Amino acid sequence: MGRASMPGYRTTQEDIAVAGVEHLVIRSLLDLQQYADPHGDAARAGLSSAAWPLFGRLWPSGAYLAARMAARPVRAGERILEIGCGLALASLVAHRRGADMTASDCHPLAGAFLRENLLLNGLLPMKYRYGRWGNGAHAAARGIRPSADAQWRSSLRNECIVTGRYELIIGSDLLYERDERGDLAHFIALHAAPDAEVWIVDPDRGNRPAMHRHMAEWNFERDEVPLWRAATGGVAAYKGRCLVYRRSLSQIG
Repeated sequence: MGRASMPGYRTTQEDIAVAGVEHLVIRSLLDLQQYADPHGDAARAGLSSAAWPLFGRLWPSGAYLAARMAARPVRAGERILEIGCGLALASLVAHRRGADMTASDCHPLAGAFLRENLLLNGLLPMKYRYGRWGNGAHAAARGIRPSADAQWRSSLRNECIVTGRYELIIGSDLLYERDERGDLAHFIALHAAPDAEVWIVDPDRGNRPAMHRHMAEWNFERDEVPLWRAATGGVAAYKGRCLVYRRSLSQIG
């Protein structure tokens, strides 16, 4: 059932089943016909009114990514970063299983929704960072203001921009724009450990070849795992693939 949570948008709670883990209760936007930016946070981040609600829904590619994280063994010492996390379903699944997980996004409400979903599921706090690539990324990060949620006010500062390197970087539905300069690949390379793997679940968008080319420039080899599901019981068909990029110290050297 939807409920008004802040002026300008309404939310709902969904019970999400992911094989291998307990069901998750996810707070999401009630629909995509919403926009709320009373303090100009989204405008400073370059988010249009049409793009603003996209973070707040669960998407099929994100569900596939969450399923892969549910099946992946938890590895001691492995640091994992989800980029463009939205509602961070894959991060929540990995966090519940004990992985060292950091979620990141550029949407001004992503962190607050993540905190709420952690509370709804009785989970311990999880790391969240502001993460953006492309034009104006650093300027937008300097301009982010504290969320209306008082418990996040002390954390949304410049030190909460994505830093460090990770052995696994994951994301879904990231190739929705042309990226001729390779900003996404550069962001990934900046935060990938010398021995690293990258998973991007993509619903067969047309920008995949350019991403392959840019990742090769950073010494990543690639593989593709086809993903397909027929329409059943009101669930739409899905066709896409998981793009897997790997590099090692030997490749860099």
